[in-house]
Amino acid sequence: MKPLLEMKDIVIEGCTGESWDPIIKGLNLTLTKGEVLGLIGESGAGKSTLGLASMAYTRQGCRIASGSIVFDGQELFGAPEPEVRAIRGARIAYVAQSAAASFNPAHRLIRQYTEGPVQHGLMSTAEAEKKAVATYEQLLLPDPENIGYRFPHQVSGGQLQRAMVAMAMSCQPDIIIFDEPTTALDVTTQIEVLAAIKEITRRFNTAAIYITHDLAVVAQLADRIMVLRYGELVEENNAREMLENPRETYTRDLLAVRSFQKRKNLKAPDDVVLKIESVTAGYTGDDNVLESIDLEIRRGRTVALVGESGSGKSTLARVITGLLPPNQGRVIFKGKQLPAALKARKRKDLQRLQMIYQMPDTALNPRQKIRKIIGRPLKFYFNQNRKQQQRRILELLEQVELPAEYIDRYPTELSGGEKQRICIARALAAEPDLIICDEVTSALDQLVAEGILKLLLSLQRKLLVSYLFITHDLATVKAISDEIVVMLQGRIVEKGPKQKVLKPPHHAYTDRLLSSVPEMDPDWLDTLLQERAGRARGADIHPSVA
Repeated sequence: MKPLLEMKDIVIEGCTGESWDPIIKGLNLTLTKGEVLGLIGESGAGKSTLGLASMAYTRQGCRIASGSIVFDGQELFGAPEPEVRAIRGARIAYVAQSAAASFNPAHRLIRQYTEGPVQHGLMSTAEAEKKAVATYEQLLLPDPENIGYRFPHQVSGGQLQRAMVAMAMSCQPDIIIFDEPTTALDVTTQIEVLAAIKEITRRFNTAAIYITHDLAVVAQLADRIMVLRYGELVEENNAREMLENPRETYTRDLLAVRSFQKRKNLKAPDDVVLKIESVTAGYTGDDNVLESIDLEIRRGRTVALVGESGSGKSTLARVITGLLPPNQGRVIFKGKQLPAALKARKRKDLQRLQMIYQMPDTALNPRQKIRKIIGRPLKFYFNQNRKQQQRRILELLEQVELPAEYIDRYPTELSGGEKQRICIARALAAEPDLIICDEVTSALDQLVAEGILKLLLSLQRKLLVSYLFITHDLATVKAISDEIVVMLQGRIVEKGPKQKVLKPPHHAYTDRLLSSVPEMDPDWLDTLLQERAGRARGADIHPSVA
């Protein structure tokens, strides 16, 4: 079959100061109609760069130096910009990893959906809006008739990611590039999105490039997999053969990550650092998002807070940090009730309770050097002078296992995992008793994420810092937690020591979360959906909630 897309000898370079260095080093890629190609590899492998290059596009600071990009018989590399722009969005669409950073916060979702098909002259605004509702329904978004009239900040992260998938499908393209589209999603929402992507590619015979660091996820969709590292091809094979018989050591390493177990803290004090008592909270004009939340975190322990998108995990973090005053209940920190609002809290309260965010790209100021980023809390909390800051910053860089010369780099000069280590160093600079880790590994490839988790555990053993670890990744939960709190629709449905919560019998919702973790089996998703569809028919409910 003649390839729909053929990329030959692609060399892509990035600008570092005054020189251009290769990022992609002479790669070849072919894609036929209806085929799903998986691109996997660790952070910095060149996956996203290669995916974007299929549209003859590069991010700022990069350029396609040489090669050929032929789409449906048309050479895109070097083609006039109007010709390439007519293809982007209409015939080759792109789904970004971070929906929150990709949507325009000033426009409603449905307006952003209709922009593509209207601008490309494929349909009128009214026709596009009608199709939007049908697509939202297909992607199992709640209230599809009305959700499009919300702004991006008014929907959960998982819902926003599905809205981006819908937007990419608005023109019914020949190829969709999925750049980590389920990374930020909980396991139950991930199943829904994967099922929708699989259904769409099959129904419309749409080709796709699926970029991910998770082999178990890509196994459910891909016909063929390419493994990249440092801009070069490590291994290429059909998905089933690669999973069953990986040839290269690096591929086997990707299959084997997250196998480490947490060692118990030695002689950790039993004092309570954080206590949440009967907290009920919500946003203006909405019903309560949290209902009667009670939990405790002890010194040197990790409590994992798990649940699907929209369950209230991040809302609870906002209450703890004072960004959202609760309607009822108390937040007690080290035996003292904290003021509900951030502005009323003392500097010492702020210092001892820090937060690490999910997306290091948006958490770090790209215009500031690492010296200033880490130095700011040292100045704010301890009034350290430049000499004292320099010494402490170097100590923190050593603690998070980064070279001393990184002190004068900008965030854009670091990999995703290195940026997250800088976020950890910034939090540690305040010498906190508790760190809220909000999905801190979800945007990282599995090898880098494993390194971050090991680092956090090592720091906990040395410093006896406590963690509230918000995550949807149950592999992370098993690796790092002492206790688990399971949330559903703003309520705690199960909590207790890790061994107790993970050991059957489970609460029905916990069982659903555990059963939704993808396995290294290309047939796993189809089998799971068939089982749930069977249960749904028997109970007369929607398969997505069976």
